[in-house]
Amino acid sequence: MSVIKWTFNHIAPAFIVTSPVTSYADQTWSIHKNRSSAGFSLDIPLIMLVSSITNLGRLFYWFGAHYDTPLLIQALVMCVVQVVLLHVALQNRPPVGAQHSLNQPFAGAKEGPEGLLVHRPYDFWQWRNRRPYWTFLAYYTAALAILQLLIGPNETYVQIQGFVALGVEAILPIPQILENHRLRSSKGFRVSVLANWLIGDAFKMTYFFMSEGGIPWAFKLCGMFQAACDGYLGVQYWMYEQGTLRADDGVAKGF
Repeated sequence: MSVIKWTFNHIAPAFIVTSPVTSYADQTWSIHKNRSSAGFSLDIPLIMLVSSITNLGRLFYWFGAHYDTPLLIQALVMCVVQVVLLHVALQNRPPVGAQHSLNQPFAGAKEGPEGLLVHRPYDFWQWRNRRPYWTFLAYYTAALAILQLLIGPNETYVQIQGFVALGVEAILPIPQILENHRLRSSKGFRVSVLANWLIGDAFKMTYFFMSEGGIPWAFKLCGMFQAACDGYLGVQYWMYEQGTLRADDGVAKGF
């Protein structure tokens, strides 16, 4: 047991720190290489940027909770990776109305049943101009910084911030679960992504509960919830593996 504990105490931190790169670098490079993000909906950068902003929240959370350093480094790396991914996706967006290819890993989740865009209030995250995306991120980061300066030392604020930030990240698998259930198909959801998530969950859970450093329960509870969601995604993939999208669906739906 001591050997296993020592191994995870040394290997798991490295995996946690590098997981943002190993998870998303291939998608970023593919968009850059093909000079097109066709088949990659901006809904996906939205979901991943929610995770990235959550990690920004974790940076401020660290000042109050001072959790384990590898988790802080992961937050920094994740922020850089997500910003690069958003930049590449925005630079290579297809023209308005372009159809998404079925063989892409992620599809246009914004498209409705008639193939039209489902507009959100204030066209949130559907802007054609690139500037509003960065403005939103800047304002959110500034708001977190101001709150940290004003009430950062407050223990209640620190705990609420941690649970909110980690909770947002923990629910990231839910949109894919709902989409798979609606279509009765896992087509468009790469098994490599699922495998990366499950391996990451295994490392995180082992690290959280076996690490000699102090890991707040906020991390453990949210990590367990996310691992359960990812596990159910695996069940869905097994159930719907042979399922196919109806022809009138138009495009494969992504997460």
